[in-house]
Amino acid sequence: MLTEQQTSTQSPGGRATYSRIYDYLLGGTQNFEPDREAARQLLRAFPEAADTARSNRLFLGRAVRTLAEAGIRQFLDLGSGIPTQGNVHEIAQATALAVRVLYVDIDPVAVVASNQILAGNPTCRAIEADFTRPDLILDSLTGGDLATVIDISQPTALLYCSVLQVIPNDRIDGVVAPIRDRLVPGSAMVISHPSTTVTDQHDESTVSKVTDVYRARTATEIVLRTDAELASLFGDYTMIEPGLVPVDQWRPELGAPDPYAAGPAPSPMRGAVAFR
Repeated sequence: MLTEQQTSTQSPGGRATYSRIYDYLLGGTQNFEPDREAARQLLRAFPEAADTARSNRLFLGRAVRTLAEAGIRQFLDLGSGIPTQGNVHEIAQATALAVRVLYVDIDPVAVVASNQILAGNPTCRAIEADFTRPDLILDSLTGGDLATVIDISQPTALLYCSVLQVIPNDRIDGVVAPIRDRLVPGSAMVISHPSTTVTDQHDESTVSKVTDVYRARTATEIVLRTDAELASLFGDYTMIEPGLVPVDQWRPELGAPDPYAAGPAPSPMRGAVAFR
């Protein structure tokens, strides 16, 4: 069921969520003690976790700016998470006020916080839904009231930023392909995702500790993917320059300095933008 949350949400209890851990790493306040403890464990295992989150957020902003300047006027942000500085609608509407954005997240805290920010913004909404159920999202976009926000008969940008790693390999095509393949020519996709190349920079023990934190604290298995696996998720879309690269190396001149800019190694996250 797709729902729009408008009221405040209390702490959900003892389990952390991926989106609220990410919020904490970005310096946000929409998180609870289970999320903060999980983030602290993550930082002990992987001290650059906050830099990785910040770098990913900066990549999202540059990608959205690029697409808005290219004429995209609709953005579907799946697994959008907790809003923080540099939200999709803020960046895109700086180029064109008529831009429409639909944020989708399974975490009610993220949806409440998003709709508080979006109050008075008639072309943007946030809804509570599971992005791993593209059938339900498509039903609402074609026959439900969400069609008033996003018209998928028009070019749309589909955003999967640091979310697809929670989907196992045997489900990934079924999650991504239905909406990706439904979008019309002129549409676009943005993906950022942790890469298997992280093992080139960090030992297996470090990677294992990170995945163990997510498994224990959020009941989530994190899947690293190769460049070939990530490229396949774009289907018949064509990547724009510079292609699939560490996110800090994707058009860095378009935004604020990246935490990895002066470091000895690039971000372990890969990112790309592609057009249909």
